[in-house]
Order: sequence, then C-alpha cells, then structure tokens
Amino acid sequence: MSQERSRYERGRNVLSEIENDPGGSVLDDLAAFCPDLERLAVEFCYADVLDRPGLSRPERQLATVAALAALGNAPSQLRFHIRGALNVGCAPEHIIESLIQLTVYAGFPAALNAVSAARDVFADQGVVPTPTHHQTDALSRFDTGSTLLERIDGTGGTAVINSLADIAPDLGRFIVEYSFGDVYARPGLSLRLRELVTVAACTALGTCAPQLRIHMQGYLNVDGTTGELIEIIIQMAVYAGFPAALNALTQLRAVLAEQEVPSAVAGSPGCRG
Repeated sequence: MSQERSRYERGRNVLSEIENDPGGSVLDDLAAFCPDLERLAVEFCYADVLDRPGLSRPERQLATVAALAALGNAPSQLRFHIRGALNVGCAPEHIIESLIQLTVYAGFPAALNAVSAARDVFADQGVVPTPTHHQTDALSRFDTGSTLLERIDGTGGTAVINSLADIAPDLGRFIVEYSFGDVYARPGLSLRLRELVTVAACTALGTCAPQLRIHMQGYLNVDGTTGELIEIIIQMAVYAGFPAALNALTQLRAVLAEQEVPSAVAGSPGCRG
C-alpha cells in the first residue's frame, strides 16, 4: 500500500508541476465521480510514463501537444497541455512552430484548430508570443527543400519523391517546396525538435506507417537517439492508445534492423535543441 501511495504521490507531483494551479487539479472533479480512473491517470500517465527519464519535461509536453493537435478529438486536453507546456518552460514560439509543423502531417484544419486553442491559452495566461515572419525565397524553395530533405530523410525521402514522378510529379514538388522548403526551413524550431513533433504526431495518427518509419530515421539523422524514440512511443500509449504505440514500435524495429543498431541504445535526458 505504501508503495502504491508513493506512486500516486509521485504522479500528483508531476501533474502539479504541469498544471501549476494553486486552485486545485483538473482531476479533482474526476476523483469525486470516478476515483479509480483518476487514480489510474495519476499513477500510470504521470508517475509511470511522464516521469520517466530519457526526455525532458518540455520535450514531453511538445510531443503531447503535437499528438493531441494531430488527433484533433480532445480540445480541452489540448488546451490543458498547451498550458502545461508553458508551465514547464516551453517557449510559446516553440509551441506555435510545432503546430505549424503539423500542417504537413495532420493537415491545415487540425493545425488551425490547434493554433486557435493556443491563442486562447496564451490570452488566458497573459502570454504574448513574438510573431515570426519567415519566407523562403521563391526561387530557392525547391533547392532549399531538397537540401533539407536529403539531410533529414536521406535516400528514403528522395525515393518517395521519385516514386511520384510518373503519376503526380506536382505532389512531389509540393512536398519538397512546402514541407521542407517552407516549413522545415523555418528558424523557430531545431530539426531535432521538428522530427520529435513529427514522430509523435505520426505515431498518434496511426495512418502513415511508411512516413513514420522515414521520420524515425530522420530523427536519428538529426542527432536524436534510439532511446528518445522509444520514449516518444511509450508516451503515445497514453495519448493515442497502446495499439498506436505497438504499431510505432514495429516501425522502429524495422528502422533499427536496417541499421543493425541495438534497440537497447538509450538517450540521455534533458532538453536539447
């Protein structure tokens, strides 16, 4: 019993750090109505998963925001975790850039809805993000995008573009120019954090296994680690369910098998660029 109590208390401490609300917890009403669900949420989500080493608290919150924004079916939880991201030290500009990144993988409606949620949270918290005005030169979008595509996704990304040449070459061009020339080229978020957001979103969506595999490799190509990828996947079990996490783990196994990299390689915790 004392061990379980310690687990519950540890989870409440993590939740409190994310909430930063002296007036009480978002789970207090749930505890009165369905105490077992409240206990399970605190013990599993916050003690077992979110308190794991391997990713910093800000990185975990960005991954959660990306997943919830991509899914688009939990607006109140999205607002809660956007506020939580601010509370644990995420810059508002990083949150906005993460949502811009999602235009590529979850579509503009999902990103626009998420930005609207962020606007509400920022206004409520008195946060004024610095607007970013970045536009890749029109004549260099393709070249810029091609360079970033090769750096991030390597031959896998190029193969995808080449495979479209016989049926939808314009779609291939859009991928290069918009996804990489316009979005990935933006200065507001490091390539590693962009890939962290992408892996979280694609894992949660569960509809893009080949692309998820490419971006897992991309995460490793921009100085992410296997251990960090495993942590992202484990965390997605909370927000997208165990099937989504298990399917993502299958994709990671395939990536590691191609590289012959041991799956037990661990990354070090801490917020990195």
